[in-house]
Formats: sequence, structure tokens, C-alpha cells
Amino acid sequence: MIYFTGDTHGDLSRFKNSSAKKLKKGDSLVVCGDFGFIWNGNDEEEKNIKWLSKRKYNIIFVEGAHENFEMLSQYQTVDFAGSKARKIADNIYQLLRGEIYEIEGKKIFAFGGGDDEELDVTDFHECEEFKRLPTEEECEHARENLKNADNKIDYIVSYDIGFKMRSFLEMESNCFNNLHAFLNEISTSCSFKKWFFGCFHMDRRIPPYYYAVYENIYDSETGKEI
Repeated sequence: MIYFTGDTHGDLSRFKNSSAKKLKKGDSLVVCGDFGFIWNGNDEEEKNIKWLSKRKYNIIFVEGAHENFEMLSQYQTVDFAGSKARKIADNIYQLLRGEIYEIEGKKIFAFGGGDDEELDVTDFHECEEFKRLPTEEECEHARENLKNADNKIDYIVSYDIGFKMRSFLEMESNCFNNLHAFLNEISTSCSFKKWFFGCFHMDRRIPPYYYAVYENIYDSETGKEI
């Protein structure tokens, strides 16, 4: 089975709650951005990754706005579920922007990254903030992959969301960028069953296709909390 949840920000509690304990061997838990366990490489972080690597299910994630992109880029890119991903551990993978993965017979389109006006990036490499948003090459790569899939996907996983949905959920904001425009484009050009995203830190279904996810874990088939 495939399950989705929201930002974990390097906190193990999501993986220790009663819902996570229901996951079985071979299941996949997808984190919709801000995974946060690859941040500074200290002893506690290494201990947490080791603990996660012992879970019986797979943990896969897209990047959010609050990630150490420089550290993530140092992990090896490998073949995973019919595409390319970064391997963090034997059961932990970062899904790359614009790739389509086949898991449990379902096609999942991944497009991580996001913007945060309040994010302080002074502690990171000077180019770090630009890595949060996609390049035109990444967008074009995604378009090509979707075209090859006849623009038909089962699930879309992202951190951010297109500007129309963002306006609906955050009516007072008028901060839009190229990522919001691209994701909005995908929402109109691509056929999909469900779209899961994590940037709003809320658990809310927006019928018929959208799921803002955060603390709960959702069954991909039913869309219901487990």
C-alpha cells in the first residue's frame, strides 16, 4: 500500500504514532516535503536516520522549502521504481523533480521544492535559496516525462501547489512564483486521481482531487486517514 503524510521536519514522532505502526513490510510512506532529517549531519541526525532505516516500510519524500539542498545533492542517484531517485538508506529515497515513479502499479509524479518569504537562508550556501525553486530545465524535463506518460498519472506529490489552489487556501496572499505557475499548468494539462501536498501545515481535503496533508497519514486508495 501507498500512504501519504505531510512535513516531518526531522521529528520522529510521525513515525512512532499509532497510524505509522499500522504500516506493513513493503508499504511506502510518502512525505510531502520538508522531510528535514538531512540537515546538519550531526550525531543525533545520524542516529535518527539509522532508526528510520530499520522501519519495515519504505520512506520516500519530495523536498520542501526547508531543506539542506547542498547535503541532499551529495547522496547517490540510483534507479528506483522505474526512474531516478537519491538513496538516503536502503528504505529511504528522495524523489526527484519531474520524475514519474511506478509503485504498487500506480504512477506517481513528483515535483518538490517551494518558496517561503519568511525563510532565513543566511546560514546556508549563497545559492541555497535558489535551489528551492525549479529551473526551466527541470520544468521542461517534467513536461517531457508527462508527455511520454500521455499526461495520465495516478498520484501527484508535491510540497507546494499551483497558484489557483494556493489563492483558494491563502486568499490574503498574492505571492506567486514560477513554481506556482508550473504546478498550475500541470493541474490543467495532466489527468490525475489525487494530488497530495504539504506546504500549508493542515489536514484538509479539497474535493474532488486535492489533499493538503500534515500530521495525519492517508491511504492513497481511499484518501482517508488511517
